[in-house]
Amino acid sequence: MTEARAVNPWLAAASQTVQQQALRDFAQAMANFFRGPHRRPSWRRAGRHEGFRVVAVKPGDVRRLSRSSGEVRVPKVGWVRFRWSRAVPEGVKSYRVTCERAGRWHVAFAAVPDPVPAPGNGAVVGVDRGVAVSAALSTGERLHAPRLRESEARRLVLLQRRLARCKRGSNRRWKVRSAFARLKARDADRRRDWVEKSTTYLAAGFDVIGIEGLDVRSMTASARGTVATPGSRVRQKAGVNRGILRSGWGALAARLEDKASGRVVRVDPAYTSLRCSACGVVDREARESQARFSCRACGHTGNADVNAARNIKTAAGRAVAAREGPCISGPVHREPQSDLLLST
Repeated sequence: MTEARAVNPWLAAASQTVQQQALRDFAQAMANFFRGPHRRPSWRRAGRHEGFRVVAVKPGDVRRLSRSSGEVRVPKVGWVRFRWSRAVPEGVKSYRVTCERAGRWHVAFAAVPDPVPAPGNGAVVGVDRGVAVSAALSTGERLHAPRLRESEARRLVLLQRRLARCKRGSNRRWKVRSAFARLKARDADRRRDWVEKSTTYLAAGFDVIGIEGLDVRSMTASARGTVATPGSRVRQKAGVNRGILRSGWGALAARLEDKASGRVVRVDPAYTSLRCSACGVVDREARESQARFSCRACGHTGNADVNAARNIKTAAGRAVAAREGPCISGPVHREPQSDLLLST
């Protein structure tokens, strides 16, 4: 780095601390790739993940100006004002400055928050993630991730059509792309806000939280295939992928494990939507529609997503009981007794 800065004046004009940290981050990313399931680092495209990280932050490098504004000292730049959205934790050693596609700049201080304390009420809840209902709880509650309003959705389609007609590299394309990015960022902000509020509600209200052990990355992989072996039903699969990503499945599970550390139980998702939560019988014909479940063995009827969430709760309770204490009550599984009842 020292030799490169001596040869290139444009490189020497920037902060050496930031450049060295970028090399350390790249080395760590490569080490993670060779050691674990992380993806290989790729070349960054212009306008994507713009930003840099600053380490060795001193106590005087961050100061509050008013109730809603503060300043941070950026190397080679000086004091930069930002909106004080939350208190900066004591003892932060680094922060990252990023610019998203919508053109908004953010500063994030590196600090690991404490998990949400358990309520101590012994309550267990099952969470079934879906597309029509983003998260159905075993208590009967159904949580829906916010989406764009109808007028915003129409504008999004219009901007997509305009973007397709724009010439690459033109000023018009840049303006349309920026407007499109701002609308998408608004959608993502609402989804992140919903995830944070929903996970805090679950972590603060229940001692044990059961969720399905789903591999969201594999479930949302493209079905296009290759030129030699093209995929089938690609457009239908793409629609399902958009629905899953729009519901925030991965973010919901990740934030739950952060806030309720050690209290999240991942259960086997097999047959959770086909098993009756009242009698434990599995019947492929019991789920009459996306929202209705009707057991032909005991006559139990109800919302299909809530029924699946109750099965998840039962499985999570039994997993905790086998590990820590007495079993939590739930339906006992019964073997099929007729040709109407299918195998588990």
